[in-house]
Parts: sequence; C-alpha cells; structure tokens
Amino acid sequence: MFVDAADLDAKSAYKLLIGGIIPRAIAWVSTESVDGVGNLAPVSFFTAVGRKPPMLSISLQPRSDGVTLKDTFINIRDTGEFVVNTPTLPLADQLHRSAFEFDSDVDEFTALGLETEASQVVRPRRVKDTPVAFECKVNRVIPVEGSLDHVVWGEVVRFYVRDDLYLERGRIDTGAIPAVGRLAAEYTLVNTIFTTPLDDNTVDLHAGRRMHRLDDHSADWSPIDTDAWSPSGSTMSEGPKA
Repeated sequence: MFVDAADLDAKSAYKLLIGGIIPRAIAWVSTESVDGVGNLAPVSFFTAVGRKPPMLSISLQPRSDGVTLKDTFINIRDTGEFVVNTPTLPLADQLHRSAFEFDSDVDEFTALGLETEASQVVRPRRVKDTPVAFECKVNRVIPVEGSLDHVVWGEVVRFYVRDDLYLERGRIDTGAIPAVGRLAAEYTLVNTIFTTPLDDNTVDLHAGRRMHRLDDHSADWSPIDTDAWSPSGSTMSEGPKA
C-alpha cells in the first residue's frame, strides 16, 4: 500500500510516522520555568545532529488542544537551557506519567515522586536515577512551517555518565543500561545486542516473530485505539497531583 502524504491530516501522518520509525530513542527532557518550576516530558522525535560541538535535536508539538504551546517548549524558549535524561525500565512508569498535561505551576519532579540532582552548568535539574544525562544550551529554534511544531537544537555542554558505566577509552557500557525506547505509542525494552552477519537460523528464528509483550494486553492492542491517546505526544489523562 502507498499512502499519499498530501491526503493526510496531521493526526494521520503522525500515526504513520510513529508506527514506521521504530524503535525511537526517548529524550526525557527536564526544564525549568523562569519562576523555577520543574518540568519533565518524554520526546521521541529526538536524535543527535552533530559531534563538534556535540548537538542534540528534539521536536515539540503543541498540547493536545492543538494551539497551546507545551511548558517544555516555553521553558526552553525562555531560559535557553534543558537536560536530556536517558530513561530506563525502572523509570518507565514515571516516564509515561510525565506525558500527562500538568498545570504549568506543578513541579513535575515532585508530582511524580522523582529525586533530582543539580546540573553543573544549566539551571534545570536532572533525574537522579538516570544513568546518562546531557546538559544542553539552545543553539537554535526552528519553527516547522504550517504548524505550531518547533525543532530545538541543543548544544551539549556537559555529559553526565554514571561512574560504573564509564569505561576505558571514554565509552559507555551500553549493555548494562536497561534502555527504554518508543514503538508507536508503546514502549520497548532494549535487551538484545548483535553484530552482523548473524547465522541464518538465528535470523529466521527472530524475523518471523511478533514482539513479546511484557504486559497483559493482547498481541494487537495499541494505545492509539483508545481515548487516552493524543497525536500531540501527550497522554490524555489527568496526571497525579503535587
């Protein structure tokens, strides 16, 4: 099947993007308002864009009403700083709940019961239990023509790597991180590693299998088919109160 992008509205295009670009790394973005209120949001339109200086990119949509800018974007725009935290399986529930649309005066670290650590050179705090974090200063903000979406490039000015993960020759022990990624509107645990070529039996064994669910939902279930899903990247449920 071919689908002409010109025939799609934003919601329909979003479904195909998030269903076809898998797995997606998640930037768990912490920011701070000009009044000092902490904010957290998961962003899976996220990647590295440069090495010298090291640069990250995140793309932010408006809230589920389609017109209100998210606190994450407003804080980044107004302060010029943010932190990208690497989410892991033990943090997955708080990660998911940080997508709820909290009121702007709610400190989401407190609301989600998360401990924080001070950053070295930017104001926003990082999630204490995250294994890796990137302290960023805004390099540029790029409006997406025809929408209220924005792309933010952030220059990484400090890397945080948990001591036991920082190996000789300056690399990270990635196999020791129970990293969580995004599959459409669901999550995946990254728990296999390989280099190519693999033997044919191994390829055949895995290529024809459906992904194994870690929860109790049926094999073809998706949050996209529920009223809780929103094409804004937010979860349409009430978040926990501070």
